[in-house]
Amino acid sequence: MEIRQLEIFLALAKELHFTRAAKRVHCVQSNVTTQIRALEDELGAPLFDRLAKRVTLTGAGKRFLSYAERVLSTVEEARRIAAANTAPAGALFIGSPESILTYRLPGVLGSFRKRYPQVELTFRPYMQEGLTHSIESGELDLAVCMVDTVGDEGLKSIRLRTEKLLFVVGPKDSLAKKKRVQPEDLSGQTLLVTEAGCTYRKKLEQLLARMNVRPANTIEFSSVEAIKECVSLGMGVAFLPEIVVAEQLARRRLMALRWAGPEIEIATHVVWHKDKWISPALGAFIAMLQSMICEPSGRTGRVKWHESRAAAV
Repeated sequence: MEIRQLEIFLALAKELHFTRAAKRVHCVQSNVTTQIRALEDELGAPLFDRLAKRVTLTGAGKRFLSYAERVLSTVEEARRIAAANTAPAGALFIGSPESILTYRLPGVLGSFRKRYPQVELTFRPYMQEGLTHSIESGELDLAVCMVDTVGDEGLKSIRLRTEKLLFVVGPKDSLAKKKRVQPEDLSGQTLLVTEAGCTYRKKLEQLLARMNVRPANTIEFSSVEAIKECVSLGMGVAFLPEIVVAEQLARRRLMALRWAGPEIEIATHVVWHKDKWISPALGAFIAMLQSMICEPSGRTGRVKWHESRAAAV
């Protein structure tokens, strides 16, 4: 079994199309066919079903996929270690939700880029449920995520800060005029929410279920910016991190409800695989996240990560 075969297998597993897979790995289509057949012969099982013009992974292919991803990730990491020097350089693949990427990371990215111009940063979207797989497969080197606790034993994490969550409405909404908004006041309202799988949407759903509050209907959006715009037009109530709506609250385009229920917060963590080699680039980025995002109050239980350590690990 050769590394090239695994690269071709992974390309075909992602594209499910021989021509596109060939372009992805910079070879001719016949070579993809030959290498996949050789791999299947060696494994003694078909990895793909070829049905007319459709290509799908077989059960064996699906099982083999995670191992192939892990092997290639380890090989890439070995290449980085062999080529590494003390200066942060190379590529970092980072996962982040829209709210953190837009409202917490720009300052970090500007400072990091200025200080470490040899590091190439690439941001990729992810769903919280698939975070561990994305990190294990090497698709992400690390992720900044909003979650109360990181319970996966395969991940290491540092808690950076706590984000306050708010109910917001348009300035003309009747709820904006109430001196105290009780949980039951949300019954019969229209809620504008983020996509399923968003951690603070889950907190909202758990809160409403616990208090037996039933909204009239729910409208789902893929963008928090779209939610804010629709809320400002009076379309309903949104539940968002304070950092996301701070500018609109200051300009009174949105109003935070005077919430009488329990205060609601969510933590922000940086996470990476527990067995991952901390390259100088990765260590430097984690250090800068701690330096610029961690709360000064020390509520996060901050871990000190000096640049000299990052370079030496």
